Amino acid sequence: MKKYSVTKNMGLHLKKGKRAILETTQMLNRHGYCTLGEAFNRLDFSSAIQDVRRFNYVVKLLQLIAKSQLTSLSGVAQKNYFNILDKIVQKVLHDQQNPRLIKGLLHDLGSTLCVLIRGVGKSVLVGNINVWVCRLETVLAWQQQLQNLQMPQQVGHSLTLSDLPLHTLNSILYRLSDGWDIVTLGQVTPALRMLSEDRRLWKALCQYHFAEKQFCRHLILSENGHIEWKLTYFALQKCYPPREQYGDTLHFCRHCSILFWKDSGHPCTATDPDSCFLPVSPQHFIDLFKF
Repeated sequence: MKKYSVTKNMGLHLKKGKRAILETTQMLNRHGYCTLGEAFNRLDFSSAIQDVRRFNYVVKLLQLIAKSQLTSLSGVAQKNYFNILDKIVQKVLHDQQNPRLIKGLLHDLGSTLCVLIRGVGKSVLVGNINVWVCRLETVLAWQQQLQNLQMPQQVGHSLTLSDLPLHTLNSILYRLSDGWDIVTLGQVTPALRMLSEDRRLWKALCQYHFAEKQFCRHLILSENGHIEWKLTYFALQKCYPPREQYGDTLHFCRHCSILFWKDSGHPCTATDPDSCFLPVSPQHFIDLFKF
């Protein structure tokens, strides 16, 4: 991965407000990142998806682009976008990991493509309309492949989840940060189902993802007056974005004006390099090229 790299509290560590984003954008422009498409082409996301720490970050970025920035990409950038997406789908089909994550991305992309194709003439599309129709057909084919994906049954007598003690299973559940992952794992065995319904587990998940003011406004009570933390979590998820969590993220160096992956590092010449590094979340990456 080439050295080019904002997370949750981007709010800004990049100083604050539109002015700070404009200043950052101007510095990026001096190094050739004039548009989202140029930055997308120069950053080697094809290699990044092979790294489990960066996979979710790239998928989230592609999902944000699918929702609102697809038509802002140049023809070359669009081609690169769909090539990377194809590699992601093939990786998921081969590794049989993260299918739900990719289904969400393809759902948003398919919805955007449908709107663009139906509204042809109302918006400027780069390329022939037949190309966009072909892309939609490809997305629908990917969705069908993922829908047909079946996990192979275990063969032999090796250790399974059923063999693990309850405290170990409980520890696994507490390390999951996505509610749907907990629900899915709870369907594997009766013991996991019991543990996955623990109110304390869902309370901890609410407190991890949402501020106290947020979940206090949406508390769901049972008939006997107890808080239904599981129902509260999914209600909150509809109102507020959950906390983003990535193994590795892009960072921006204010001194050298380049983007790079945090774990790869960057040979900054500043006296205090760490003070120059700013985290870049997927949404902030998009925002950098809106001005």
